[in-house]
Amino acid sequence: MRSMSQRATTATASAVADHVAPPPPAPGAEQYPALDFANSLLTLPSGPLDLLGGPEAASGWLVEHGLAPEAGRVLGPCTVRLRVFRGAVRELLDARVAGRPAPPGALAAVNEALTAAPAVALLRWDAEQGLHRSLPHPADRIADRAMARLAADAADLLTGPDAERLARCGGAPCSRFYVRTHAARHWCSTRCGDRVRAARAYARKRAEKACGEGEPT
Repeated sequence: MRSMSQRATTATASAVADHVAPPPPAPGAEQYPALDFANSLLTLPSGPLDLLGGPEAASGWLVEHGLAPEAGRVLGPCTVRLRVFRGAVRELLDARVAGRPAPPGALAAVNEALTAAPAVALLRWDAEQGLHRSLPHPADRIADRAMARLAADAADLLTGPDAERLARCGGAPCSRFYVRTHAARHWCSTRCGDRVRAARAYARKRAEKACGEGEPT
């Protein structure tokens, strides 16, 4: 698996080609690939950016996160399945952050992914290789294996100690999730925090100017 910095560089290079600059990975994304998966749908000031927008982009994302072999590729139908599954993961994260019951449909989607394909290689034996480990499904099950691993990771995040620190970025229009590094943190990145502070400062100056113009001479 490539490091988070390498993945961020790849994503940035791709976005620059599209004249869009994505934010850096959210806190917690290094530890939880499912969090980075949920955040692969971005809402930027310049507009939406889907890092799973097509088969090529989705295949690249899976490879970069160690969820597919280097030459692995997913086709259109599997790309759609990945995006639908991402929506279910986002629903569960959103419900956990808001303190709402987990949506039954999202729960069913994650549980289905958990059982659709083994998340680990099984121990096997044959005369040629002897004891070895391998995944039981062929290469055309790349999406199933990836979703199984992401589902297991999402379940660990949602039921583990870091679930209490899950938050949603407060820097509109950003909709990313992150794991708080401290209680006072309200944004997923410095960029979002700077944007919020700049907007507040601008609004304050406008209000002060309006008040000054409204005073009698």
